Amino acid sequence: MMLWRVQAVIDIESEEENPMIVNRTENFEEDLLGKVVSTEEEAYNLYNSYATRTGFSVRRGQKRYNTKKVLRQFSYFCSKEGFRLDSDPSEVSMANKLETRTGCEARIRFAFQNDNGMWKVSHFVYEHNHELAMPEERQFLRSNRKVSEAHLGVIKTMMDAGIRTTNTYSYLSEEVGGSQNVGFTKRDCYNVVNKEKMVMIEAGDAQSLINLFKRKQAEDPMFFYIVQVDQENRMTNFFWRDGRSRIDYDCFGDVVVFDTTYRTNRYNMICAPFVGVNHHWKNVLFGCAFLLDEKTDSFIWLFETFLESMGGRKPKTIFTDQCQAMANGIEKVFPGVCHRLCSWHISQNAARNLGSYYGNPEFNHMFNKCLQGYCETELEFQSTWDDLLEKFNLTGNQWLKTLYSLRAKWCPVFSQHIFTAKIKSSQRSESTNNVFHQMSTKTMSLTQFVHHYDKQAEKMRSSELEESFRCNQGLSSRIAKSSGLMNHAATVYTRKIFKLFEKEFVDSLGVMMHEVGSDGTIHSFELNEEGHKRVYIVQLNSLNCSISCSCKMFESMGLLCRHTLRVLNVKCWSQIPKQYILKRWTKDANKGLEASEHGELLQTKGKSSVTLRRNTLMRTAYDVLTKASETENTTRIALQKLREIAGLIEKEMIKSKGEVNAKIHDSLDDCNATTFDETPVQNPSCVRPKGISNARLKGVMEKRRRKTSKDIVSSRKTKQPSSIGPSYNSSHAPLSSNFLHPDGVPMSTNINNHVYPAISLLTTNGHAYLPPSNQVQELFMLGNLDSF
Repeated sequence: MMLWRVQAVIDIESEEENPMIVNRTENFEEDLLGKVVSTEEEAYNLYNSYATRTGFSVRRGQKRYNTKKVLRQFSYFCSKEGFRLDSDPSEVSMANKLETRTGCEARIRFAFQNDNGMWKVSHFVYEHNHELAMPEERQFLRSNRKVSEAHLGVIKTMMDAGIRTTNTYSYLSEEVGGSQNVGFTKRDCYNVVNKEKMVMIEAGDAQSLINLFKRKQAEDPMFFYIVQVDQENRMTNFFWRDGRSRIDYDCFGDVVVFDTTYRTNRYNMICAPFVGVNHHWKNVLFGCAFLLDEKTDSFIWLFETFLESMGGRKPKTIFTDQCQAMANGIEKVFPGVCHRLCSWHISQNAARNLGSYYGNPEFNHMFNKCLQGYCETELEFQSTWDDLLEKFNLTGNQWLKTLYSLRAKWCPVFSQHIFTAKIKSSQRSESTNNVFHQMSTKTMSLTQFVHHYDKQAEKMRSSELEESFRCNQGLSSRIAKSSGLMNHAATVYTRKIFKLFEKEFVDSLGVMMHEVGSDGTIHSFELNEEGHKRVYIVQLNSLNCSISCSCKMFESMGLLCRHTLRVLNVKCWSQIPKQYILKRWTKDANKGLEASEHGELLQTKGKSSVTLRRNTLMRTAYDVLTKASETENTTRIALQKLREIAGLIEKEMIKSKGEVNAKIHDSLDDCNATTFDETPVQNPSCVRPKGISNARLKGVMEKRRRKTSKDIVSSRKTKQPSSIGPSYNSSHAPLSSNFLHPDGVPMSTNINNHVYPAISLLTTNGHAYLPPSNQVQELFMLGNLDSF
């Protein structure tokens, strides 16, 4: 049998520069035999360091105890010691594994010394019966691979940020000058990530989510969440929002866009974000929910929960897609709120239900005139609609009849007096939902999705902060700098809103005006745009500085229209009347609210104290080390000081180890344990209704365009119901002209920031029943028997 005899002596000075360099000149046996260490860990590090320099991997061996069960000896072997046990060769798991054992006898033994209490190398075999790893291969030795605490922190942070594991490893490799210097392989990195996921799965996805919410609430006093469970204590629906979302809702909650287009996780639950529009004309998140179904009771529960989380303040307008159950919930929870239907969904329904008619350019022109708000009066809408039906002989079309019965929900002319922020579609929410869909997978857990949601919210808020900073640096560029109205608008409005104002101002130059009457302080004007016959009526009260226009743009958009601007400009007004400057569009829309007593907490929410401290240290260290690496002298100084700091930290950690561990243990117990006698919440049931996919629900026109592409495989067709209801979701009920709440008992009063059962659930006979006694006891312990 061929033996590889290791003969080496370490050059101490060269080791400092490059520990992988070995000067193979003398027998290395004398360097280890007789060595003395104080702990078992120190012994392992001694032999493993030798193994790494030599080219083999270490495996822990036998331990021997005396009659009093006190450890007296322990050994470490070469990883190729012994032979693999015989097994069934048909087993795939064994057949795919390499036989690495060669019966190698290389080993080391440490024996306890009674005289000094130390461990001494009593036996050392240095000869191997296999080839040793070359220097460039030693990075792959198993005992040489270890994910350090520093690397583990970076991996967890990047995992929470939604960065793929392969990109994380590439980043770590780049930071240390190549994968050979990382200290572990890409497979090790994947194993760490999978282990973190398994910890969450073992604890139960639903319970892990609740524990996460508890931690967030401890960090952010304004954080709000509610989880609903069924009679088997299985999660059904849940909603959450952070403190910043509440602040944003206070500023921009007059218009809410709600969409349930996506199912984005392993349970196929419906992702339902609440989205608004901020003063920069960008999306802002008010909260998010996951629903197990799209029934009326689920929407009632969600809307009541959302309303409670926002202090009972209702929006002025809410945009949704076409869903009867959703409409029932809105009518029940938001009486008096303007419910608008998404114009995009109606267009797709029209393409599917009207066939070749919708492909006719003349039909499209007349239909879109009604749908998109080009009709400025109800009379004009009615005339256009009647002409459409008569011209194309569609007076008996049932789909159009149903659509007409809902005209107040989709035609802008019927809600001109209500503020809608110039939104016509729920696609603002769909675009946000699509972002979540792109960074999620069908196997993603609920807790992982919440982490991704937080990261996306952080990106959106960072973008808003940057835009606010740019707005505060100066005035927007103006076409007419000599205009007082333009200068005033540039001073108060954000850049995006100012551009909308500027467009109206420029268009006002083409508006012809003449005064038709004056009654003291009230002046009336007729205006019409060049090339158009339509006449607009503007009334100006010079006493109280009020002005109004028949186009109702200010009422619906919050900006003065071109007609009122024309009158103010001709009358030499240099400033916009203060009552017509809507604060939600100004630079100061959320000024003062962000710097609340919870401001510091809002900035650090979602981060553990350990993560925050590590990030602070890494930022500081990165700046220092970047400067130190510029010359050899500064590099030497930095290395010397880092070694000193490492020694001081090691001593301090040993000194305070017991105290720190106790604190960490108590903190984890508070966040991860359920309350006294509280039953852990079970994961949701996985549902997959017919016709639903994990992708965005595409419209008919988009599907047709995709079918014309030769590079895209056509998807399986699904038969859709021919109604104005949700065209892409067979679980929706068809819409009708009557939005009546079904008979039955409404959902129970919410229990803030607690898990609670759905107390009132409809049975087959229409009555409500109570949960089992153990859940009643849970509510009693939480002090919320008002739910009954």
